[in-house]
Amino acid sequence: MGIYGAINSAVSGLFAQSHALENISGNVANSQTTGYKRLDTTFADLVSGGGSRQATQVSGTTYATSRATNTLQGDIAARDVDTYMAINGEGYFVVTSANSVVDGTTNFEDTDYYTRAGDFERDRNGYMVNSSGYFLQGYELNPDTGNPIGDNPEVIKISDQPLAARKTTGITYQANLPPTPETNRAKANPGLANADLLQTAGTVGPVTATSDITNADKDAFVASSISGGSITVYNQNGTSINVELRWAKTADDAWNLYYAADRGTNATDMAYARIGEATFNPDGSLNAMNPGTGVAVNGTTYEIASLQVGDVSAANVNVSFANDSLTQFASNSGAATSVDLAQDGYAAGELVGISVDSSGRINASYSNSQTRSLYEIPLATFEAEYELERVDGAAFAATSLSGAPVLISSNGSIVPESVELSNADIATEFSKLIVTQQAYSANSRIVTSADEMLDSALNMVR
Repeated sequence: MGIYGAINSAVSGLFAQSHALENISGNVANSQTTGYKRLDTTFADLVSGGGSRQATQVSGTTYATSRATNTLQGDIAARDVDTYMAINGEGYFVVTSANSVVDGTTNFEDTDYYTRAGDFERDRNGYMVNSSGYFLQGYELNPDTGNPIGDNPEVIKISDQPLAARKTTGITYQANLPPTPETNRAKANPGLANADLLQTAGTVGPVTATSDITNADKDAFVASSISGGSITVYNQNGTSINVELRWAKTADDAWNLYYAADRGTNATDMAYARIGEATFNPDGSLNAMNPGTGVAVNGTTYEIASLQVGDVSAANVNVSFANDSLTQFASNSGAATSVDLAQDGYAAGELVGISVDSSGRINASYSNSQTRSLYEIPLATFEAEYELERVDGAAFAATSLSGAPVLISSNGSIVPESVELSNADIATEFSKLIVTQQAYSANSRIVTSADEMLDSALNMVR
């Protein structure tokens, strides 16, 4: 081999260092690319012939190959975008790219790609797209169960369709009623016998312990009852109904519950509708519940067939006092205490925001204060991820050597409102650049020295 072999070895070194320089250049160029995985360079030697013993062999040439760093985590940086996400640990987002747009409809490629670039934002069509133009895929969730629908991820598209209203079916009610209520009538008539009871005499209309309250008797009723709190409920089409509740004591350990009906302005129109009666044991616990007109009792629940306030009504609304939530314990205030009301309905709502949580679910927020989980984001893993094929946009494609993607059993987790930065560090790349530059210069020096030696050999015959 001799001098010509030395030239060949040096030239191979020049090619190898050029390969390393190209990788360094690409890494530096992508040092700010979200989700980028740098390429390092590995050098290998090619042994020249010359015998079976090293003593008779020469070092030979070299060649360079790229080494993937997919398994090396980039720094995770917080961002103030609700739909950004990073992967902490192993795994890739499953994405695809647009193929064409026909009549305003986006058609997608059949090929899946995989990326760590989680800077996704919702575009005008509702798709989740990152800065490289890849469309995020995930499992659609069943709105009733919250479980994924199907086994294959699909392109995520979030609709602007309003969230439909939900009718109120139940009100959970907690209250403690005082044994002696301090009504306005009682405060105005100190010492009057039974001043704390419902006023049934001396009113314009006939008031009994089992009757509804008309406008003619409204003031007298309010003066001889106490507030039981209020709550807004919703009917079938999401119309809100403000329900104001009042309690009136009718006898020792016996109370009537009413709600403000406001069904007109005439004297005989209903002002308050009676829901029913509750009686208590001497220890203050609930004894029995008796229904009013149009109301049934089921255990500790009043079942109101039609709850009507003004011209608006809601059918089949239950008022529940489950778990000993209605009591008559001693109270110094003379008012209902520990009052807490909740209901299960809501009005229709417009989409106001999209966010991602740490469990990898995309959640939609609506103007009616409701939140819905729409999609679950899977993470893909590979048996040999270093064999993935790099494609444009900090993404990868599966190959026969990488194996098929596995969408379960990932050790990675999603970090909301964050992105994974490039794992290429400029300082490290510059240090490698210095070594590469010196090695390239040394190889070029070998070529120069070999050329001078050839000139000397040629001059021998002159």
